[in-house]
Amino acid sequence: MAKQKKKRNKIYQGPEAAMTRPVITRISAVNRSKLSQWWFDRKTVIRPILITTGIVLFIILMIYEIIKISTSGSL
Repeated sequence: MAKQKKKRNKIYQGPEAAMTRPVITRISAVNRSKLSQWWFDRKTVIRPILITTGIVLFIILMIYEIIKISTSGSL
């Protein structure tokens, strides 16, 4: 069986260590309407808010229905 080399976990300190990697910016040239562009720019923030709001409204609706059923059954 061949020996496996140990992975290097030491920080490189040579002359090229201070060089920064290039930043890749992806651009998509798409014609969008104003609403589509607004959604594209803000969907990372708005989507979790909409999901949370939907879940909260569903829970409130379920609690309301449970209370409504339990109060009407006691008559």
